[in-house]
Amino acid sequence: MTGERDSRLALLAVGPGALYLLIFFLVPLGLIVRYALAPAAPGGGVGPGVSLDALRAVINPDYARVFARSAGLAAAATVLTLGIAYPVAWAIAGLPRERRLLPLLVIVVPAWINLLIKNYAWIIILRREGLLNGLLAWTGVIREPLPLLFNQGAVVVGLVHSYLPFMLLPLYVALERLDRGLIEAARDLGARPAQVFRRVVWPHTTRGVAAGCTFVFVLALGAFVTPDLLGGARAMMIGNVIQNQILQVRNWPLGAALSLGLVLVVLAAIGLLALAGGRETREGTG
Repeated sequence: MTGERDSRLALLAVGPGALYLLIFFLVPLGLIVRYALAPAAPGGGVGPGVSLDALRAVINPDYARVFARSAGLAAAATVLTLGIAYPVAWAIAGLPRERRLLPLLVIVVPAWINLLIKNYAWIIILRREGLLNGLLAWTGVIREPLPLLFNQGAVVVGLVHSYLPFMLLPLYVALERLDRGLIEAARDLGARPAQVFRRVVWPHTTRGVAAGCTFVFVLALGAFVTPDLLGGARAMMIGNVIQNQILQVRNWPLGAALSLGLVLVVLAAIGLLALAGGRETREGTG
């Protein structure tokens, strides 16, 4: 009876999560696989039967360049986000506990603002007659407006702004749990600041770094609103191509095949980040 009761409790504990994954992950993924293996209907959508034409089309070098550009922009946004979030998380974790809430809210609450609003704000800032060009011209730094909008740099800025909280919160949790006594002990033993960071702080935060990098890279890789508004045709990412194939061209099999390629890239990135985080942790504690 005890074993049967334990089994029921385990089923109740695991069941909701398993059902959520089934409905919102496995079923949509199955539909994507089904559409990717179907022929395109003449009027749009999916036709009957099985076809590998969409999977063959993904091998096109044009799509490979879009995947490479998307991965490069997502990686650049991830690195910049890490560089900004790490010192901020360190500073917040070093505050007295009762003073940490306000800076966390200042960073997290803007993430609740609609993504369109944030991107349109950057358009106002970066356009030729925008705030940044106006400030640079007023201070005499430039004579002609700089092309700050509709390029890859603008896309990276928008991605960093959108996904900064997803990097900061895992880092803050990792740094908040760090025993500051270890830092003091390392300093007492004569370790320089760089050595303290490399041998004490960094190894204890690699899992937070891996989690934050995973969140930001995955979200940035699949972004389509920010590249569409801030990058235009010059900085089109794979999310824009998928959206275009499904909603405008109505070639659902090709859009599904590109989505499968995106899923594989995301899984590979998650695996690499997990391996890097585990290796850094072992080296730091070894």
